Amino acid sequence: MHGHRRAAAALTATVLVGALFAAGCSSSSGGKKSAEEGGAASAGKATTPRMTVAMVTHAAPGDTFWDLVRKGAQAAAAKDNVRLVYSSDPSAGNQANLVQNAIDQKVDGIALTAAKPDAMKDVVAKAKSAGIPVVGFNSGVSDWKKLGMLEYFGQDENIAGQAFGQRLNQLGTKHALCVVQEQGQVALEARCAGLKKGFSGKTDILYVNGTDMPSVKSTITAKLSQDSSIDQVVTLGAPIALTAIQSLSDSGSKAKVATFDLNQQLVKAVQDGSVEFAVDQQPYLQGYLAVDSLWLYKTNGNFSGGGTAPVLTGPAFITKDNVDAVAKFAANGTR
Repeated sequence: MHGHRRAAAALTATVLVGALFAAGCSSSSGGKKSAEEGGAASAGKATTPRMTVAMVTHAAPGDTFWDLVRKGAQAAAAKDNVRLVYSSDPSAGNQANLVQNAIDQKVDGIALTAAKPDAMKDVVAKAKSAGIPVVGFNSGVSDWKKLGMLEYFGQDENIAGQAFGQRLNQLGTKHALCVVQEQGQVALEARCAGLKKGFSGKTDILYVNGTDMPSVKSTITAKLSQDSSIDQVVTLGAPIALTAIQSLSDSGSKAKVATFDLNQQLVKAVQDGSVEFAVDQQPYLQGYLAVDSLWLYKTNGNFSGGGTAPVLTGPAFITKDNVDAVAKFAANGTR
């Protein structure tokens, strides 16, 4: 297992330079629509034959995390002479239908998130039967091989959760509240499971509806008001963390906030101290590598990790000590 992680880290390092390619214009989450992207000419653009890659995610409308994924994908598509078709739906059944649409369109490759792996099983098998390579990213690190995907790009969420818990131990935290914004989503559940394993104090799980921020705010506020022993709120996404800050104020709680994932506003929150730290899984890099990997496979038969190990893009801890180095990239909308 450790050997796999070292191999994955080395592989990640070899492609990291390519990931610094400048992103295209900003984008919003794709909803149920598909959008063609990555067609603009760029310096150093590949001269290989035009190919089409479908990227299908479980993004919820308005979640800024996916803007970063999409920008990375756009950058790779522009470099690789790829026609990128992006679509998303938070419903697992609808996401599977979007993958089926991509198969029906006879795309050259599919990059997808497997937040609900069972829902992806049949369509991944159909893609393989149709001769379409499929890579996974962001969600499904424990399931991508079982599903028959070619490779995977992301962080091991359970390991990231354990590292998060160990950091809380160092900070002297006693009682953590892990806020899950989508029940049953494997990556989110793995983060809290890892936290419980790595953290020596008490951990409570609180489920909220991440698509309804007023409800998120009131639910966290109620929990903090009810239990004053909670000294740490752990959120699993930047928008949830920013909302939790408001809940702390409303409840009068003395708890602190730390989170998984970044956006531009969250970077500012780490700078001003309202969020203690964040774990960055580098979503821009995930989107970039997922698209670039399909181009590499199509043009040169390469596949990262040798089909056995994931390529890890995190966890990277962002604290007040190093946040300024990340801030300039966050300002560009790529971290």
